[in-house]
Amino acid sequence: MRGRFVTFEGVEGAGKTTQLRLLTEHLISRGERPVVLREPGGTSAGEVIRNLLLNPSSSLTAEAELFLFLAARAQNTALVIQPALEKGQWVLCDRYSDSTIAYQGYGRNLDLATVKEMNRLATNGLEPDLTFVLDLPPEVGLARQASRNRMEGEPLPFHERVRKGYLTEAGSAPQRFRVLDACQDITRIHEQVLTELQRRGWLP
Repeated sequence: MRGRFVTFEGVEGAGKTTQLRLLTEHLISRGERPVVLREPGGTSAGEVIRNLLLNPSSSLTAEAELFLFLAARAQNTALVIQPALEKGQWVLCDRYSDSTIAYQGYGRNLDLATVKEMNRLATNGLEPDLTFVLDLPPEVGLARQASRNRMEGEPLPFHERVRKGYLTEAGSAPQRFRVLDACQDITRIHEQVLTELQRRGWLP
């Protein structure tokens, strides 16, 4: 039986990593062995690309940034995600293809149709089974950051476009997306994550 592919998305400081960790701990407590990833990253090549993309001293055009994110994702999908799903494992990922649509499409104003088509090529058409979008005003999320990488250091209007992108995409595919208020208590958000998985029949 194919595994479940769940991703966490949202603007900077929304709490994606925390919620991914809590879900990971819950699954492990039930005897599962989830594969836990972050993007960019997941492979040795992906981690090298991550360092380049997030380094504040990196000077990249919007197009170069897009290609680098896609290269990391292509490696991650082919070498880690797809094999794990074929083995029946849960795969939990901190960001995936929707980040590229939100950040490079909406945020950088690159052509959305082109970005989506390139995403499909990089992932061989693989989409998450469920995507949680942790939503909050970008200024709130940025205020939570003790230090900022290259993406976090973009001006507020950029992050506002990213947020709009996430909400627009979520509205276009409600069967895959679940938008959660990231201003809530961490425990309450985790409960909502578990409730959604139970509603889909993936957890008892």
